[in-house]
Amino acid sequence: MRSLGYLGAFFGGALAGAVIGLLLAPEKGADTRTKIKDTVDDFLKKHNIKLSRKEVSDLVDNIEEAAPEV
Repeated sequence: MRSLGYLGAFFGGALAGAVIGLLLAPEKGADTRTKIKDTVDDFLKKHNIKLSRKEVSDLVDNIEEAAPEV
């Protein structure tokens, strides 16, 4: 149970850092959103994590709320 918490914290921190880095990059919003989606999809496939469309949508909403306005 404890290792699952550490894994979740690591995953959340890594994902938030990657997203903030992408959001601060000088690119079009559509290109950035595509990169975020592809990065999340690749990570989930690599670690065999299955999320429903609703769970992914909630995750993206949480990331958007956590990211600073640029």
